[in-house]
Amino acid sequence: MDERAATPASDGAAGEADFVARLRAGEEAAYTELVRTQGGRMLAVARRLLRSEDDAADAVQEAFVSAFRAIDSFEGGARLSTWLHRIVVNAALMKLRTRARRPEVSIEELLPKFYEDGHHVDEPSEWRSPPQLDALERQETRDLVRSQIDLLPADYRTVLMLRDIEGLDTKETAELLGVTPNAAKIRLHRARLALRTLLDPHMRSRGISA
Repeated sequence: MDERAATPASDGAAGEADFVARLRAGEEAAYTELVRTQGGRMLAVARRLLRSEDDAADAVQEAFVSAFRAIDSFEGGARLSTWLHRIVVNAALMKLRTRARRPEVSIEELLPKFYEDGHHVDEPSEWRSPPQLDALERQETRDLVRSQIDLLPADYRTVLMLRDIEGLDTKETAELLGVTPNAAKIRLHRARLALRTLLDPHMRSRGISA
């Protein structure tokens, strides 16, 4: 789910460059246009990470302030909206780090268990492709997946959200989390395994497992 859309007033690279120039010149109308056209998308990003309307609104406000202050450092290597998306994600992560940690289940309890010979203690079931779902069923499935992601320990929930929901690459994710790319890959792999464990009973009950 990638919320990084075209930048306001952009008509290709030249149009975006003109818009960035207006921002750098301190043009109030350009700032207003950026907030108007990108605010909703960025709020959706923050909501997905924070799961709190107030925290999400605060994070987006902080992100826009940071973006306006740092606009001179924007080099144009990526789209302006992609750059802004990264700032919003970073603001949301900063807010997550200031939250009081809630008691969490150990990730080890959610990972598959193996016998000494390498066989699964509980053989995972195969998931069949579900039948064509209507809009309500698709939304219910998305809500189910998100509810199970929320049960993961914070470090694993965050890496899964950044990679699989926000669509950041491994390098970007690692930089935002302050870990090496290899550590991010390992954490993501474990997060996906744990999420499958959480989802499996729900898939069985829906008849999606073989």
